[in-house]
Amino acid sequence: MSRITLLFGTGNSSKLSTMRESLEGLDIELLSLRDMAKSPPDVDESGSSPLENARIKALAYYRYYGIPVFSLDSGLFFENVPDELQPGVHVRNIAGKHLSDNEMIAYYAALAREYGGRLTARYKNALCLVMSENEIYQSMDESLWGKAFYLTDTPHKRMHQEGFPLDRLSVDIASGEYYYDLPQSVESSMNIGFRSFFVKYLKEKFL
Repeated sequence: MSRITLLFGTGNSSKLSTMRESLEGLDIELLSLRDMAKSPPDVDESGSSPLENARIKALAYYRYYGIPVFSLDSGLFFENVPDELQPGVHVRNIAGKHLSDNEMIAYYAALAREYGGRLTARYKNALCLVMSENEIYQSMDESLWGKAFYLTDTPHKRMHQEGFPLDRLSVDIASGEYYYDLPQSVESSMNIGFRSFFVKYLKEKFL
């Protein structure tokens, strides 16, 4: 068994930390875009779904850096909200504007307020792994999605973690607690699907 080095197509340190935690125990070394000698190329994430965007990014980074790479993309979806207000893959881009973390918190808190103070929400995640031009694995299986949660109109008093601004508005449905107040083990349980993806497609490399 040899150690596998994969580039995670992100410069977000919080996302990198989360993925490393998800893959702990597997013989995988994760690099991020910040670890690369060359600055990453601009990638036009023009896909209409998380899966399309994950594939666009993974292929672009593979062709640029020439090493195995995977990308993660997410879309945010709300129950009982009309299509025109569904953020989908445009969570941070509203009405043609790219929102800062604080602007995101303000916008989504106001949206929740319009619907009685909270929205039932879910992140639908997709992964695309490019080992070579002829060896591409991708999935948007429900096992990769986050569990349903409430997005509330009242931000947690704690300041948000960079890269995850909406966690400040996110409340666990079962307990009624903000994600920030949950044990770390509860939050980690949402990432089992990521681990299963890599075990499934790289299984022979772990034997």
